[in-house]
Amino acid sequence: MKVKGIIVMMVFVMVMSLSSGVLAQGNGAKRGPTITDTVVSTASADNPEFTILLAALQQAELGGVLDGKRQFTVFAPTDAAFANLLEALNVTPEQLLTNPDLASILLYHVVPGRINASDLEDGMLLRTINGQKIKISLGETAKVNDSTIVKADISASNGVIHVIDAVLIPE
Repeated sequence: MKVKGIIVMMVFVMVMSLSSGVLAQGNGAKRGPTITDTVVSTASADNPEFTILLAALQQAELGGVLDGKRQFTVFAPTDAAFANLLEALNVTPEQLLTNPDLASILLYHVVPGRINASDLEDGMLLRTINGQKIKISLGETAKVNDSTIVKADISASNGVIHVIDAVLIPE
C-alpha cells in the first residue's frame, strides 16, 4: 500500500507540472493534446493505465521530448505491464525510477513518425529513438517484440499511442 501511495503522489505532482492543456502555436492556431498530455489525461482519469509510465517519463525528464512538433509513435506499457516487470526483476518502483538505464528503456518504446495500426506489417522492423529495433508480428494479435498491442491508435497532436501489455527491454 505504501508503494501505491508513493506512485499516486508522484502522479499528482507530475500531472500538476505537465498539464498544459491546449497549446497555442505561433500562428495563433491551437493544436490538440500532445502524447504527454494524452498520457497525463489517461493517468489522471477514473481508470488510470499509465501512472507508472508517466512517473518514469518525468523522472527521466523525457516529457519534453514527446511534446514537440515532431511526430512519434509510442508503444505505451500499462501499469500492469510495469507491475509484472517489477515482480520479474524483484525491484521496487523507486529502484526502477532511479535506474540509470530508465531513459534508454523508455526511448525503446518510441519510434519517430506517426505509425497507425493499419500501417504495421508482419515482420516490420522499426528503429526506436534509442537506436535499437523492435519487431512487429501480426497474427491473431499484433505484437511488438513479445508484447501484445491491447489498444491501438490513441491519437495525439504529435503522434499516436499503442497500448502494450509488457515493458519492452532493449538488448
